[in-house]
Amino acid sequence: MAATQWRTVLEEAHHALRTAVEGVPSDGWDQPTPCERWTVTQVLQHATGDQLAFAAAIVGGPAPTEDPFAPSGRIEGDKLADLRTALDASAQAWAGVADGDPQVPTPLPQGKLPAPVAAVACALDAAVHAWDIAVATGQPSPLGADLARPLLAVARQIVEPLRAYGAYAPAITTGPEADDLGTLLAYLGRDPRWAAGQR
Repeated sequence: MAATQWRTVLEEAHHALRTAVEGVPSDGWDQPTPCERWTVTQVLQHATGDQLAFAAAIVGGPAPTEDPFAPSGRIEGDKLADLRTALDASAQAWAGVADGDPQVPTPLPQGKLPAPVAAVACALDAAVHAWDIAVATGQPSPLGADLARPLLAVARQIVEPLRAYGAYAPAITTGPEADDLGTLLAYLGRDPRWAAGQR
């Protein structure tokens, strides 16, 4: 990955998450998602909390108000307000990180990571949950091959230790016909063929 490519990856992942959430219909917030046992609202709460956690690790500031791994499924008022705040905080935190910084603080068990790895780890979280929310509510996938490739490269560096914490389900085996996005999703424990209405 080029020294500055991570900034584009992060920006695109944030855009994907924002767009997917903005596209949730009024009756879609309680729909099931590819994240087993979590609704669209719970995935949103988790994704919001993770972006705040990355920002807090880098520059301080507010941490998530609830456990991202035990989301309540209840959001009072504007369901997008907290996400907008979290994405803005995350973007501002990353804007102050030097491209070549070898020790960027993260909320991950791995701790400090080189800037490109840390930023794409943050992007990975936003992007995969953008996909979860989009497919759960009948929207087109917000992720393409150009984004999936760098995400997969970093996922293969960081995900295995995270599975022990329940952050990702076991990988799913794919056939040779799987494209870059399908390979990424399967590696993260998601069925690339998952569709709205599936339980």
